[in-house]
Amino acid sequence: MIQKLTCKLLFLFAFINISLGSTLAYAQHPPVFEGMNMDSLYLDMYSLPLKLVKYSYGKPNVKFLVIHDNEDTGVKAGFEYIRFSGGSLVDSQYGGVRNYSFSHQDRRYQIDPNKIYSAYGIMEGLEYYGATHPDVNASLNSAAEMILEFYHAGKPDYIFTLHNNTDGAFGINSYLKGYELELVADSLHINFSMDPDDLILVTDNKLFTEIKKHNVNVVLQSRDAADDGSLSLYAMQKNIPYINVEVQHGHQLQNLQLIEIAVSALKKAYPDLFNKPR
Repeated sequence: MIQKLTCKLLFLFAFINISLGSTLAYAQHPPVFEGMNMDSLYLDMYSLPLKLVKYSYGKPNVKFLVIHDNEDTGVKAGFEYIRFSGGSLVDSQYGGVRNYSFSHQDRRYQIDPNKIYSAYGIMEGLEYYGATHPDVNASLNSAAEMILEFYHAGKPDYIFTLHNNTDGAFGINSYLKGYELELVADSLHINFSMDPDDLILVTDNKLFTEIKKHNVNVVLQSRDAADDGSLSLYAMQKNIPYINVEVQHGHQLQNLQLIEIAVSALKKAYPDLFNKPR
């Protein structure tokens, strides 16, 4: 199935103008194809127009979540996956930038939206860019809850995120001993023939073991990783299986290939999640 889908996309990409290697500073939301359903949720974040759009197509399948609005390679790859296999994708739309930035009571606030899934993360994330405020903290906490509820009503059975990075700024090497994120990783598997910017991060050993069989870059997050408010830490603390497929901007085919591998691993590691009555 993985090879079949990839072959289809190799053919499809030959006829689509894809800007490979681009590190766009703004989002280019992909065109909605025929038969796709959309549902929107608007969140009140002061001066920031924050919208979540859930795109779904075909039979129920894997649910993807994109939390940064400047990481659309993942969105496009997610769209291509659900075009052929069904599923849904929640896309965060707030101006095509990475961070939330807004005004409240004549002050500016800014935070990475992947820092809002714990009280400590919110405080630390706001302080990194300057100001913090109890009202703002509460609003961000509410936003995190609403994002997760919109993504998966009730407690998520799993969380499957799509992220993109810039060339050389972050990758599997960031988790090696002596590098910035060495304490975040419990275990690593590295394929040295791959671009180090393309990887999968998971929070439990079952997923790590399954993905490692495909000989791709994969990180198992440490249970001792410090609370930074990230969704991966939230998921681990709540014992929710978590997958992040992370690739360099523009690596759309590689993104899709890693999505296929991660979906296969998720279904093998947790078959009951996909055998429930719909």
